[in-house]
This record gives sequence, structure tokens and C-alpha cells, in this order.
Amino acid sequence: MKIGELSHRTGVHAHQLRYYEAQGLLEADRATNGYREYDETALLRVKQIRHLLAAGLSSEDIAYLLPCAIGEEPELIGCPELLAAMRERLGRLDEQLAKIARSRDALAGYIDAAERTGAKTYPPFEGAA
Repeated sequence: MKIGELSHRTGVHAHQLRYYEAQGLLEADRATNGYREYDETALLRVKQIRHLLAAGLSSEDIAYLLPCAIGEEPELIGCPELLAAMRERLGRLDEQLAKIARSRDALAGYIDAAERTGAKTYPPFEGAA
């Protein structure tokens, strides 16, 4: 199938499919006219890529994981290298969540302090001198 049909059948834009190919996530043969030709397995591969992207994985992570992917969701075969990569990614996500929580707490503290001081005008020091 050509890229337009794959795009239509998966709901993924053609430019994204070309990006997946450039990242080594998707393979296409070339017809004699130079057009990309995908086989039926590309449908499953694109669905796997979309699920893994939705899990927050990078295209680099996905390229590493795809050989261990089975099914649309996909289910991943748990080899030690794969588990180590996923644990590393989970650790990075936990660090990001902790940083966001700290930022949120700091902002909430600033809001609380500002509400307690309750200036009537903005900026609060206008006209003072």
C-alpha cells in the first residue's frame, strides 16, 4: 500500500509516517517510480508506535523496544535490556513529576502569601515615595 492508504487506515499523517521511517521505526520498500510501498505489517507497526509514544517513550526508546513488541497494544517481551531501558525511562518520568510537584508547591505558597497580604491595587507600591 502507498503512504496515503497507510495514513488513511491508521489515522496517522503521512509526514509522521515519513518521520517514523527516518527514525528507523517503520520500513518501506520503494516502487520503481520511487514511491514508498508498505506491506500489511506496517498497520500493526504504526499502531504499536502510537501506543508507545502515548506512554511517553521517545522514538529512540521505541526503536529499541519494537523488536520485543507483540500485538497492537503492544505487549513487550521482558528481556533484561528491555526492562532496564523501561526502568530508566520510568525513573526520568518520576524525576519530572517530582520537579513539577515542587514547582506547584512553590507557586501555591506564593499565591497563599499574596492572598494574605491582600494589596488593593496593582502594583501595590504605586504612588508610594
